Amino acid sequence: MTVTATSVDESDRLRPQSEPSPAPWRVRLVRLVPAAASALSGLALYVSFPPRTLWWLALPAFAVLGWVLRGRGWKAALGLGYLFGLGFMLPLLVWTGVEVGPGPWLALAAVEAVFVALVAVGIATVSRLPAWPLWAAALWIAGEAARARVPFRGFPWGKIAFGQADGVFLPLAAVGGTPVLGFAVVLCGFGLYEVVRLAAEGRRTRAVRRPAAAAALLSVAVPVVGAVAARPLVSDKAENGYATVALIQGNVPQAGLEFNAQRRAVLDNHARETERLAAAVKAGKVPRPDFVLWPENSSDIDPFEEPDARMVIDQASKAIGVPVSIGSVVHRGDKLMNEQILWDPAKGPVQTYDKRQIQPFGEYLPLRSLVGSINKNWTSMVRQDFSRGSKPGVFDIDGTKVGLATCYEAAFDWAVRDTVTDGAEMISVPSNNATFDRSEMTYQQLAMSRIRAVEHSRTVTVPVTSGVSAVIMPDGRITQKTGMFVPAYVVQKVPLRSSKTPATRLGILPEIALVLVAAGGLGWAIGAGVRARRAAEA
Repeated sequence: MTVTATSVDESDRLRPQSEPSPAPWRVRLVRLVPAAASALSGLALYVSFPPRTLWWLALPAFAVLGWVLRGRGWKAALGLGYLFGLGFMLPLLVWTGVEVGPGPWLALAAVEAVFVALVAVGIATVSRLPAWPLWAAALWIAGEAARARVPFRGFPWGKIAFGQADGVFLPLAAVGGTPVLGFAVVLCGFGLYEVVRLAAEGRRTRAVRRPAAAAALLSVAVPVVGAVAARPLVSDKAENGYATVALIQGNVPQAGLEFNAQRRAVLDNHARETERLAAAVKAGKVPRPDFVLWPENSSDIDPFEEPDARMVIDQASKAIGVPVSIGSVVHRGDKLMNEQILWDPAKGPVQTYDKRQIQPFGEYLPLRSLVGSINKNWTSMVRQDFSRGSKPGVFDIDGTKVGLATCYEAAFDWAVRDTVTDGAEMISVPSNNATFDRSEMTYQQLAMSRIRAVEHSRTVTVPVTSGVSAVIMPDGRITQKTGMFVPAYVVQKVPLRSSKTPATRLGILPEIALVLVAAGGLGWAIGAGVRARRAAEA
């Protein structure tokens, strides 16, 4: 018998060889890539917001988010969406902790990121549908609509539209307001990812899925073409003549919450700057304004109760010789109101507007007992809650109708729109940002006012206690602005307009339509998933 020997090397060669398994650290690293991409794309979205003019960064931010979420299960999407939300909200809202410490800032960012996480689950769910960027972009706007309403009457800060004041999509604000503008940006971002994905797939398979490619290209092209087509809606031409308006920035003696304890000094600063303006008018250095606008909290001493404050305001208005709009804190019985008062140099106070959208944890304290148990200092900062006004603010100043949206109200679509539907020919956003020092908050809020100018085709003035005060044309351009924490005045002739943009006429309807689109896409995706599971089980 002959026995054939097989060498070890030959037997190993004949045995099936398995692929070497990757090192564990590489596996973990690969798994971390989507998480890192989510957080970094959220950060990129933040960087697209003012004071920077990198509006276009919103597009790659959403493109990366689309890549991260497409085809994910709900648990992964929830976590990745939360990381995206934190990457965006944590740096965007850091100003909320300037005076009260990191606790409220971190809590607010954490809560706002939950909305983003829930939207991410919806995006992942619809990502397998045809034309998925459409459904996904509508879901994002539905999430913004929810954030603008709950909890505590909402917090719209961080709407995608508010980062687009310098962008090519800006004219769409006049078409359908912040929902349509934001939708176009998000749709374009998701569409960019889909174009890249289908192109890569085509190179790999040498086949092009024409319907999917057409939908992806339309997701990019339609927002851009729409923005170009909407440009004629953006105009700074006067329709009702002009008004010469003056803004007073008196400055505060000390930044921070403590400035309220120096309220007489703040009042004196604004009176002094008004008198300086009167001297410049008398000397022929600047034209005489038709009216003067002081900021929110320019007189935290109630002029209806304090004769001394009334005298200071009266002297300043007489010096300039035209009506002055004063921002004051006023007691109405047992109610505390954040009020704008139109002060006539001959008649005194003649019209008032009470702020309607008051700021939670700033002007009133929800869950006071719970907050007090966490930190008693926070409850001492808001000893008495402000009450809400009930009527839109439109001052008729010698025939010129000036709409009023006090500070925080500029973030809310309805609070600006109803001044225009009530006849405002221009809008004023009196504000007080001194509490937030030199943070980005003032620039973020200024960008909101630029969006509102285009949305309603109105001049918007922004008088601020400590800056930045500005005049914004109906096309969103800033024509004059002050520095921060300097006393200053601004005088400018501005156009008055009465026509209404489609956004003004439509109001909330575009937002409702997009929410319905989001609901339709989500219902379709869930229904398709249920049918697929039943078919697999059959």
